[in-house]
Amino acid sequence: MKPPAFDYYRPTTLAEALSLIGAVEEAKVLAGGQSLVPMMNMRLARPGALVDINQVTELTEIQTLPDRLSIGALVRHYQLEQSPVVRKYTPIIAQAETLIGHPAIRSRGTIGGSLCHADPAAELPVLAVLGDWELTVQSSGQSRTIPAREFFLSFFITAIEPTELLTAVQVPKQTAAGQIVEYAVRSGDFALAIAAVTVDVDSSGTVRDARVALGGVADVPWRDPEMEQEWRGQPIGDNLWRDIACTVSRAIDPADDLHATASHRRHLAKTLIQQAFKRAMEERRTTTQLGRSH
Repeated sequence: MKPPAFDYYRPTTLAEALSLIGAVEEAKVLAGGQSLVPMMNMRLARPGALVDINQVTELTEIQTLPDRLSIGALVRHYQLEQSPVVRKYTPIIAQAETLIGHPAIRSRGTIGGSLCHADPAAELPVLAVLGDWELTVQSSGQSRTIPAREFFLSFFITAIEPTELLTAVQVPKQTAAGQIVEYAVRSGDFALAIAAVTVDVDSSGTVRDARVALGGVADVPWRDPEMEQEWRGQPIGDNLWRDIACTVSRAIDPADDLHATASHRRHLAKTLIQQAFKRAMEERRTTTQLGRSH
């Protein structure tokens, strides 16, 4: 199928893009187009105009700041996967990128597009909630920062206003071991469930901080910071990971759908959480050993 007719604009500066988004009625932003274009072709989306921001080079940078990375909304998935800066300071992002779709999708899709699409079964929204990312959105008149936990409102719905554009993502540098794992029927398919964890451990093997975020089990990425406080001060080990996984699986309330039952998703969440923590600990041991060898 082909999309309905639409007007097309191709700004070359951020100021021009923001002006168009604020002035043109029924406009949608086109970045990688990996979600929007298929929806238009199937007549699930009918924008009156597209504002193609691919020439706005101001949105393509990865900046290293003292405590975080500032990632432009137009940075492609493959750039995040391959960037030495991302691998050094936020390795869980580089890891997640290998799970996203197929190479053709990763070559076009953007971090901003993935976050704004707000699919709760997508990897980057889960990491955003896990890592307390902050999202910078701008209109022609103002700029504001939205914490990730307030950005995702429901299935495919975010806190961005129609006249606003996501311009950058503020990602704290990763100081804890972290892993993201998922289950999909076929490689490249959307996951039935995703588990992402980080765990910070002191020299005695006691948890200083442990986090869990899940995808595919609710209408937004799931995380419970209050529950996480109960895990602090606990000795690490398989018993702790199993207890955390069981506690979380009882707390979530997934729905039955065409792809999986609620009970199956609970089982997947419990299994994936344990896998993620075990892999995070393996990563920590490997990193520690490499540090000692140097």
